[in-house]
Amino acid sequence: QVQLVESGGGLVQAGGSLRLTCAVSRDISSFLYIDWYRQAPGKQRDFVATINTGGSTRYTDSVKRRFDISKDDAKNQVFLQMSIRKPEDTGVYYCYTPGDHWGQGTQVTVTS
Repeated sequence: QVQLVESGGGLVQAGGSLRLTCAVSRDISSFLYIDWYRQAPGKQRDFVATINTGGSTRYTDSVKRRFDISKDDAKNQVFLQMSIRKPEDTGVYYCYTPGDHWGQGTQVTVTS
């Protein structure tokens, strides 16, 4: 069973930044890709960013040029560096791997 543990969330002002970490209990190079999702209060869980085995990345339009997904294969960690500019960035952020593995999420709350 794969375990994913997100960390790094918290309160952040618009204009600030946060770096989220997803620690994976297995060799992340064994996954074709790893994603970040977020779920805003009262809304569905939406895709944010993905990184594949080769390091190629893709982002949802609302976070392009503000968020950066990266990984450290040696540490089995995936990161989401976020430049926070919008209250809409508030939500619980989850990482996901194929096989329907989800972490417990980490809360990000944007304050004005």
